[in-house]
Amino acid sequence: MAFTVLIPARLASSRLPNKPLADLCGAPMVVRVAQRVLSLPGTLPRVVVAGDDPSIVAACQAHGIDAVLTRVDHPSGSDRLAEACTLLNLPDDAVVVNVQGDEPLIDPALVSAVANLLIKTPQAKMSTAAHAIDSVADFHNPNVVKVVLDAQNTALYFSRAPIAFPRDTPMALPQPAPLRHIGIYGYRVGFLKQFPKLAQSPLELTESLEQLRALWHGYRIAVHITDHAPGAGVDTPEDLERVRQLLMQRKDLSA
Repeated sequence: MAFTVLIPARLASSRLPNKPLADLCGAPMVVRVAQRVLSLPGTLPRVVVAGDDPSIVAACQAHGIDAVLTRVDHPSGSDRLAEACTLLNLPDDAVVVNVQGDEPLIDPALVSAVANLLIKTPQAKMSTAAHAIDSVADFHNPNVVKVVLDAQNTALYFSRAPIAFPRDTPMALPQPAPLRHIGIYGYRVGFLKQFPKLAQSPLELTESLEQLRALWHGYRIAVHITDHAPGAGVDTPEDLERVRQLLMQRKDLSA
């Protein structure tokens, strides 16, 4: 079914200046992300970059990627996406997927799965993804966000703490395996426009996890469980060089 992929891109980055425009084998990184999504077999989604600088829009258009210019002063990515939905005149019942502009290794099948899960789950306003944790160190790592689900595979809670905590075997992984949250989100457009206007929740501020705002206000988030961990994003010059080397080993840079 039809959906739109929105890729927010900010020019400012403390660890990697001008990150969306960083060269990846002859094309800007944000262009490589869009090309990666567009490599999905079958019917392709609409892919639009939501940039905060004319140079991002120009770079995308030079490579045949659709882009819109959004305000530079948005406090969060969801605010930028909401403005993009308005600029694109997307109807409130449309589904969009937020793919970060620094994930050129993202699995396009994961993008499709997150979109289709939301389309098939009318009680949910958002969708996301998770995969099983197989390392005790990851389970206890606060930088690895965990999620627990209900019987319908909608989220009960997201946390940086080890959940569900195995009381009787605290240094072991619980069974079934705990789930690591993957930071990709599907939204219904009407909810996405409303989301930035919702009051921040105490849980969100405590955990520094924006998705807890939706749960705190009573909205449901459907979760797709994948067998594969996502490709790493690009946050530093070292990450950028590693991804360059990976792409250079591929004959088809979109694959």
